[in-house]
Amino acid sequence: MAGAEGSAGRQSELEPVVSLVDVLEEDEELENEACAVLGGSDSEKCSYSQGSVKRQALYACSTCTPEGEEPAGICLACSYECHGSHKLFELYTKRNFRCDCGNSKFKNLECKLFPDKAKLNSGNKYNDNFFGLYCVCKRPYPDPEDEIPDEMIQCVVCEDWFHGRHLGAIPPESGDFQEMVCQACMKRCSFLWAYAAQWAVTKISAEDDALVRNVDGIGDQDITKSENGNHQDSTLKEDVPEHGKDAIKEVKAEQNNEPCTSSSSESDLQTVFKNQSLNMESQSGCKLLELKAKQFIKKDTATYWPLNWRSKLCTCQHCMKMYGDLDVLFLTDEYDTVLAYENKGKIDQATDRRDPLMDTLNSMNRVQQVELICEYNDLKTELKDYLKRFADEGTVVKREDIQQFFEEFQSKKRRRVDGMQYYCS
Repeated sequence: MAGAEGSAGRQSELEPVVSLVDVLEEDEELENEACAVLGGSDSEKCSYSQGSVKRQALYACSTCTPEGEEPAGICLACSYECHGSHKLFELYTKRNFRCDCGNSKFKNLECKLFPDKAKLNSGNKYNDNFFGLYCVCKRPYPDPEDEIPDEMIQCVVCEDWFHGRHLGAIPPESGDFQEMVCQACMKRCSFLWAYAAQWAVTKISAEDDALVRNVDGIGDQDITKSENGNHQDSTLKEDVPEHGKDAIKEVKAEQNNEPCTSSSSESDLQTVFKNQSLNMESQSGCKLLELKAKQFIKKDTATYWPLNWRSKLCTCQHCMKMYGDLDVLFLTDEYDTVLAYENKGKIDQATDRRDPLMDTLNSMNRVQQVELICEYNDLKTELKDYLKRFADEGTVVKREDIQQFFEEFQSKKRRRVDGMQYYCS
């Protein structure tokens, strides 16, 4: 007996001691993460009636819309009720999306929660994520063939997910930046380079070996060094607010109306550019024109941005029109960010949640608390093993599955209690 007790004592020394409070705090952290991902999405009602939801948790059903079919997205409630036994891709969150469940893209399925849907949602946008493929490499995640550990980062513009090693620039530490704009979106929204020079986490300096853009407050021009060290200008090609384009026309008209020698024409033109720029800035109050008056670099890389960088974007009439033309007006919406979406989920959860387990624990004596800890640990272990089967099979856990688990757990508990022997001294 003494040997057995000594062995048991050594075993207990090796096992980590975890208090119930530690367990509850760990579970609370996991619950907060889940609420952040779901963002307060309704798990019982289809979101279709809300129209294009600003942000919501979305899924794609590989069973109903496999690769080769039209892409479709479903809301959280429909993923449970209509596609519970199907293979789903978790899309995390997409902006301005309306639930497709049961519409014409689903040939043999009718939505159980909201069957009266239009045939198509013309406002929805889709990409390869809806078929479980991500990044420029078009690979699944997790990728069983990829042995390189790498995190996936979502582009705030196109909302695709990218491997950090496929972004053209090494990502900063995850806590050092809030949002990322991928290479393709930086090319399409090239006006962002003027802001990147000032506010991107990894600032782009004019000394870097790359293409320099110097706009003198009007539009983007390629500035490259010629053999004799002088700068040469090329034709304006980039997106520029309309008032900047009008100024360029005025400058060219002035130059054509006044004779000038070839040696002085370039410097004179730049002087006129700058004067026109300063005049326009005072009239329009355009932040973008002011930033484009400075030298900055454009690279073939993604950019990483800090918290609240969007508030730096110009919101003058002409820039807002440019955002609309580029379909990026959402960049000026402070509630569009994933952070705002996650915070909404946490706030909704905190408002609705009371912790009955902690309340119960505080009302118990020491013996009852120990018994509750043992029961809780048993429940946690068995529930984890039970849910692992669903995760391995890629299926959704339904309400009936949880009910079945607790019925089996209670049955095992009764068998353990009935088999116990009690001794009195």
